[in-house]
Amino acid sequence: MVATADALKAIAAILAAGGIEEPRREARLILAHAIGCDPSSLFSRETVMSEAALAMARRRAMREPLAYITGRREFWSLELMVSPATLIPRPDSETLIEAALHHRPERARVRTVLDLGTGTGALLLAALSAFDDAFGIGTDRIAAATALARANALRLGLGARCGFVVADWAAPLAGSFDLVLSNPPYIPSPALAGLMPDVARFEPLSALDGGLDGFDAYRCIIADLPRLLAPAGIAVIEAGIGQAAQLMALATAAGLAAVSHADLAGVPRAIVMSAPEGMREKTIW
Repeated sequence: MVATADALKAIAAILAAGGIEEPRREARLILAHAIGCDPSSLFSRETVMSEAALAMARRRAMREPLAYITGRREFWSLELMVSPATLIPRPDSETLIEAALHHRPERARVRTVLDLGTGTGALLLAALSAFDDAFGIGTDRIAAATALARANALRLGLGARCGFVVADWAAPLAGSFDLVLSNPPYIPSPALAGLMPDVARFEPLSALDGGLDGFDAYRCIIADLPRLLAPAGIAVIEAGIGQAAQLMALATAAGLAAVSHADLAGVPRAIVMSAPEGMREKTIW
């Protein structure tokens, strides 16, 4: 048994030695997870068992992402299970749901949702939580990812409103959708080696590598959108830093209207595409 303050100090020291930027904050998260309490209640406990937390801290000091260590990540206020088979959902990606809601404020208009490269199911499940009448399909090339997404759907009580398919993007699908979402791999292959070690060493390459210029998946997805979108449907695709203009140009070349929406850092993050007459809003945020 170790006093809470001493446990936090020991955990933070391990994290700091590993180069973790916010060791004290992450120490609180690790200790709380290890003993099964909310971080805000840590100091209401006089003593804690710390061996499990120290083991977790050593993993984190080796730059393993905290989400993989805890097996959890929050997205759009939904607690999702994560695993090394999937990309860890980022807050920036919530911009896609915000953009979808901006363009479809009459939520009943969205009855069918498609999430291409679903991973944990984060985008699809967030969309289903926002559009109450919708049914969704998530596709992923990795069977372990679709299994995890299905498990997340069941845990969140959304299992009856969605299905998951192991597929190469939308290849086997024949239907049309009111809302298409995707956060595809978009890191140019030559840039992968320069990513943070937390990402480069632990997150799945298949969810990161966008080919030589980063646009391989974009080209594949956009080529399919004219057949995937319902007459008044929209697609919301995540763009990497500096990629929005080229992504919008690809959409225009495919006969689609496109506008961009910025994330909280001001980066054009969500590109909304539709048939020209289907775009509700022409203004760029």
